[in-house]
Amino acid sequence: MMQRCLEPELMNGDAQVQAYAAADFSSGDRTTVEGVQQLIDRTSPLPPEPLVVDLGCGPGNITLRLAELFPHARIIGIDGAEAMLVLARQRAQRQSLEISFLCLTLQEVLQGTLLGKADLVVSNSLLHHLHQPDLLWKVTRGLAAPGCRVFHRDLRRPASSAEVQQLLLKHLPSAPQVLQHDFAASLAAAFEPQEVTAELRTVGLDQLAVAAEDDRYLVVSGLVDS
Repeated sequence: MMQRCLEPELMNGDAQVQAYAAADFSSGDRTTVEGVQQLIDRTSPLPPEPLVVDLGCGPGNITLRLAELFPHARIIGIDGAEAMLVLARQRAQRQSLEISFLCLTLQEVLQGTLLGKADLVVSNSLLHHLHQPDLLWKVTRGLAAPGCRVFHRDLRRPASSAEVQQLLLKHLPSAPQVLQHDFAASLAAAFEPQEVTAELRTVGLDQLAVAAEDDRYLVVSGLVDS
C-alpha cells in the first residue's frame, strides 16, 4: 500500500495560478455541485437566506456555481492563496455575482466570526493539501449551524505509484506539465476512505458518510446536527 506523501498546502506560484485558471475543470466542478444539490434533495431545503461557505475555493470554480445555484444565499469563498482569490474576484465581477472572497488559513477560520453560522460547508480538492487533515473537520464542525449540510469532495489515494501513472495517462494525457505534476503529487497526498472515517470519528463527525467515487475520488457528506 502506498504511503501518503505530503505536498505544499498553498498554490501561490504564478505558473500554478495561470495553469489552473486556464484549465477546464468543468466536468468535475459540475459533479461536485450536482452532489451538493443531491444532498439537499435527500435532506431538506436550505433556509431562505443561507450562509454557504466554500473552503479552499481557489480561483472560484465551485464558488461561482454555488452562487448561481443559490441566488438568495450569502456566499463566502475562503482560501489561503491570495493570488488565487484575485482571479476568483475578477470572475465573480465579470458574472455580476455577489460573493465574498476571504484570504484566511483554516486556523484563522477557527478564530473568526463565522463559527456556528454556516448552513452549507463545501470543499473540492482541499483535503489532500492539508498537512493537518483534522483541521478541515474541526473547521467544518466549528462553522456548522445546527442541521448544516456538508459536502467535501477530494482525490482518493491509489494503491501504488504504478496506479498513479495509469490515472495520469488516463485523465491528463495532454495537460500542461504543471498540471500533470500537481495531479500526480495530489494523488500521492490524498487519503483513503478508511483514513477519513477514522479522522471524522476523532472529531465527533462520525455521522458524516464517506464514499468512494469512480476511480479517483472520495466524498464526505451529510448533516451536522449540533
